[in-house]
Amino acid sequence: MSGWPSGYGRLVLDEVQSTMEEAARVGATLERPEWILARRQTGGRGRRGRAWTDPEGNFAATLVMRPEEGAAQVALRSFVAALALYDALASAVGRAGGLSLKWPNDVLLNGGKLAGILLESSGQGGRIGHLAIGIGVNLRHVPDAVEPGALRPVSLVGETGLGIDPEEFLDLLAPAYAGWEARFRADGFAPIRAAWLARAARLGEEIVARTAREEWRGVFETVDERGNLVLSTANGRRAIAAAEVFL
Repeated sequence: MSGWPSGYGRLVLDEVQSTMEEAARVGATLERPEWILARRQTGGRGRRGRAWTDPEGNFAATLVMRPEEGAAQVALRSFVAALALYDALASAVGRAGGLSLKWPNDVLLNGGKLAGILLESSGQGGRIGHLAIGIGVNLRHVPDAVEPGALRPVSLVGETGLGIDPEEFLDLLAPAYAGWEARFRADGFAPIRAAWLARAARLGEEIVARTAREEWRGVFETVDERGNLVLSTANGRRAIAAAEVFL
């Protein structure tokens, strides 16, 4: 897939504290969706406010848009972004072997964490002002330290030998996202859900889902129509809206 998608802006910054913060700054005045890429990000963050390390050469970008749907539907774009990221990586490497998607927002390569996705939004009264989809990919480097129990981090160059520039990778990711976004708008979540499940890590196997207060162990059965993780546990079937998953 090649060619910059029509209707999407592109902003490349040499250095920024966070592409998510830049997205929040410009979100209210957007006239069209825009990709913001930083060659170097000094204060990146992941889920739950965790630091996200971005050495130069890794990919740090945010797509910011002003969606028209309600909050629940807007949140499903994490799956849209995951599919786009999967396809862009497969296109870069020339094959999809070894790639998989981990609920709710990670891309794995050979069982290690290669990339993460973070959604943030603004708004009030159930309406979304802007949505920011932050994406980080270990193109060349991996973090020096990881949390206990977390998957081992991997880099694209380390696992495949492929060295790709962040701007080159954006040229693959942007059209991939535009294609899945168009499908989402036209056909809803059902085809996105089916495509995501076809690429899911550990589907049909036992996993652990954990929040600050609870932990569930069970067989990863599916993702439901609202994007919830569905586990078959010793105490029955359980749909989980938000949790950390341990494989």
